[in-house]
Amino acid sequence: MIKPEILQRAASQGLITPEQAGPLLEFINRHQDADLPAGQDEEQLKFVRNFGDIFITIGVAFVAMSIATMHLENWQWWLAAGCFVALAEWLVRQRRLALPGMAILLSIMYFVAQGAGLPDIDLFADPYSSTPSLLLLAGCAGAFYWRYGMPFSLLPMALCLVTIALIGLGEELLEHQWLFTLTGLVVFTVAMTFDSKDRQRQLRWSDCGFWLHLLASPLIVHGIMTTLIFSDTPLLNALGNEILLISFFIVFMLIALLVDRRAMLVSSSSYGIYAMFILLENSTVSAENLPLIVFIGFGLFIIFFGTFWYRLRSIIFRPLVHTAIARLVPDFNGK
Repeated sequence: MIKPEILQRAASQGLITPEQAGPLLEFINRHQDADLPAGQDEEQLKFVRNFGDIFITIGVAFVAMSIATMHLENWQWWLAAGCFVALAEWLVRQRRLALPGMAILLSIMYFVAQGAGLPDIDLFADPYSSTPSLLLLAGCAGAFYWRYGMPFSLLPMALCLVTIALIGLGEELLEHQWLFTLTGLVVFTVAMTFDSKDRQRQLRWSDCGFWLHLLASPLIVHGIMTTLIFSDTPLLNALGNEILLISFFIVFMLIALLVDRRAMLVSSSSYGIYAMFILLENSTVSAENLPLIVFIGFGLFIIFFGTFWYRLRSIIFRPLVHTAIARLVPDFNGK
């Protein structure tokens, strides 16, 4: 893999222009990933390359947390945000460091929120006062994506927009938890739009989809699960809330398998464990050993499912090869 410093050295010697260095590096890395043999092109954590990235990120976090503990005036928070923008120009624009860039973006958004007085606003009591500040934060994340092309930027931007939509509902949100699912499905649709542009998971589009899936999944799961758990609907009670919980978890697992996103299952794991507790608490298993039985069973399930992920995906969804769905998701070839 060619390091950014090599291309920068070539640009300084006039072999290429500075504007060509970034796109050329992305092109080389993309095609190197495309040449990997089957079985090595699974979901890669592209935001961290080596321990050097982690080390630099720790340094950024130390500086950001130190500033965050200071008692600053409004203009000083804006000054701190400006300094971190300059830091982003060096580490993200020039060095192309993704993990430090994530820490820098979150720091900038925190400083901007402090400067805009967002922590002093009661989001649900006065949603209209918080909307401009949240739009400003979404704009910061959007500008970060536009300037540096960092896929992670879409996650906080989408989170701010979802928060604006949800807090605008006020007390209706507490009465209608399914609204979380509705907003989650919107984010999921956007994520799938990015995924469909990069079914081979080699371009930036799939990275954008990855981060949006991390937001969409907990929204979808939370809305449906809380509705099932606390619903007093006679039909749901007749079917059995516990069985519906397990059924939804299985369906959600199959959807994650279909779109080839393991990250989606992370958000549903806690609810899956809860559903297993509900089903087993009335069984003959000793209550003393119940938590251990649940965690052992869940751990074995994760090991099996993770090991045979692509084989199961191929077996279950191969009949969909020639359908419209197959054109939106990665190939159903077992690995």
